[in-house]
Amino acid sequence: QVQLVESGGGLVQAGNSLRLSCAASGRTFSSYTMYTMGWFRQAPGKEREFVAVIGWSTIYADSVKGRFTISRDNAKNTVYLQMNSLKPEDTALYYCAASRTSLATRAHNYDYWGQGTQVTVSS
Repeated sequence: QVQLVESGGGLVQAGNSLRLSCAASGRTFSSYTMYTMGWFRQAPGKEREFVAVIGWSTIYADSVKGRFTISRDNAKNTVYLQMNSLKPEDTALYYCAASRTSLATRAHNYDYWGQGTQVTVSS
């Protein structure tokens, strides 16, 4: 069993920053470095969308490129999403996910998901 637990969400004003964290654990997650780690988000009434992924490289959605930065600390089994210059359209439930597919950007390629952390950006 693999557990992914997100934290760091909250309510912020537009232009401000937040840093999300995702801690991974579990008996079958012994080799954390083998997994591509991604962030997705889902706004009310919309489909879940890709935000960023980190593996041997990083990929970002066009909507967050230049504002968001994904990173990982393998020693802590943790992946981060630094979100700067937040906009109201960034409001969503943010999910962390783990995949065995290198640099996966599609949700169906992910094997494990967290419960999500809410990010709300006010104008």
